Amino acid sequence: MQETHSFKPSLTLIDSTMLVAGSMIGSGIFIVSADITRNVGSAGWLMFVWVITGFMTLTAALSYGELSAMFPKAGGQYVYLKEAYNPLISFLYGWSFFTVIHTATIAAVGVAFAKFTAYIFPPFSEDNVLIDLGFLSISAAQLLSILVIVFLTFVNTRGVNSGKIIQTTFTLAKLLSLLGLIVFGLYALKPEVWSANWADAIIWDLHKLHPDGSTESYTTLAAFGAIAAAMVGSIFSSDSWHTVTFIAGEIKNPKKNIGLSLALGTLIVTAIYLLTNIMYTGVLSLQAIASADKDRVAVTASHVIFGNAGTVIIALMIMVSTFGCNNGLIMAGARVYYSMAKDGLFFRKVGQLNAKSVPGLALWIQCVLASIWSLSGKYGDLLDMISFVVVVFYMLTIAGIIILRKRLPDAPRPYKAVGYPVLPVIYILMGLAFCILLIIYKPNYTWPGLIITLTGIPVYFLIVKANSGKGKVTVEPSETE
Repeated sequence: MQETHSFKPSLTLIDSTMLVAGSMIGSGIFIVSADITRNVGSAGWLMFVWVITGFMTLTAALSYGELSAMFPKAGGQYVYLKEAYNPLISFLYGWSFFTVIHTATIAAVGVAFAKFTAYIFPPFSEDNVLIDLGFLSISAAQLLSILVIVFLTFVNTRGVNSGKIIQTTFTLAKLLSLLGLIVFGLYALKPEVWSANWADAIIWDLHKLHPDGSTESYTTLAAFGAIAAAMVGSIFSSDSWHTVTFIAGEIKNPKKNIGLSLALGTLIVTAIYLLTNIMYTGVLSLQAIASADKDRVAVTASHVIFGNAGTVIIALMIMVSTFGCNNGLIMAGARVYYSMAKDGLFFRKVGQLNAKSVPGLALWIQCVLASIWSLSGKYGDLLDMISFVVVVFYMLTIAGIIILRKRLPDAPRPYKAVGYPVLPVIYILMGLAFCILLIIYKPNYTWPGLIITLTGIPVYFLIVKANSGKGKVTVEPSETE
């Protein structure tokens, strides 16, 4: 394949940091604390879930910095897995990433944008069914989601500079608006609510809290399962921090700036998430958090802070947040399919750049599948089901640092994982505990994602066989940069 265009390094450290933060912050922080509270039942355990998730995210990000400095090229995690293991492992990641992990996330964020748009413009409500075919109903919210996905895809096909302007602008706007919500929320803090939520007797009382206020005790082992189940939401809300590694070929001074942007972006978002949840416990009782209408905790809190205008304020914030989030997801994800195609593991033409030096066909194929997920209405269930697989691939990637340290001890490492080997090992152990607990107590969160991933095995060998028949050989790990 003759490459007529090449990636153009255009993203600065600020742009890269905004991509990390912007891809992380979607609609999750406004919603998932309700389910977490129902699972753990106390303010202390609510914060513990967010702290442990933040620790895992920061640890992973600091570890990925070493890999990004060693292999600063498009594809990110896909490339790291190939270099540390083999093309099959990296393909399984790319397969699950394309079929569900990334495209279903784009769909979910797109529909979240549409749902909150309906707060201001009711015709876009998900209850407004425009087409009913019996086996498929299409709402105004789903169509708006698809329009947004198509628009952002088009913008990103016009070059990386077009995408970065939207990304940086909208991420700064969402960070400032979240900070504003936190400040106004803490100003409106109710001492009696705060005291009740943080009373010594209940702060670490782990139990199930039902929306009607009734409680249910856990056995010791079931308590660990409840924590793991609660972390599904916080992990989803903190995911996609690694999207900046996918777009490494378009970042200025990538060996330095990718690692820095990972550290800065995840640190900023982790701090904001913790402060937001502290604010929730200052204005809402635990029961109010657990029983928030459709889990929209931020809307309930905003009503307390701003009165009737609160719904519109939060709706605007989530519209800005999800729009910017989807731009980052759309921009970065296509680079994974591009790298797979360059290895002969995806449609050949996906491995070509358009006249604007971006993988245009990869962007449009991603757009089509994300739009299909938007129409299906099943993206939410699938995202719960693939949390297990996402963490498994994170663990494999971080373990890859240890493998490459032994296999390539003299390879250039402009940046080294902070706290190596202690922090990477701690992450792997925590990830294993999370996955094992989900297998035991929430198997419905594990097997669907595993099945989707494992279906990639026969697909991989069919592709390799087809390539062999055409005289093409799948690219093997280079072990060098």
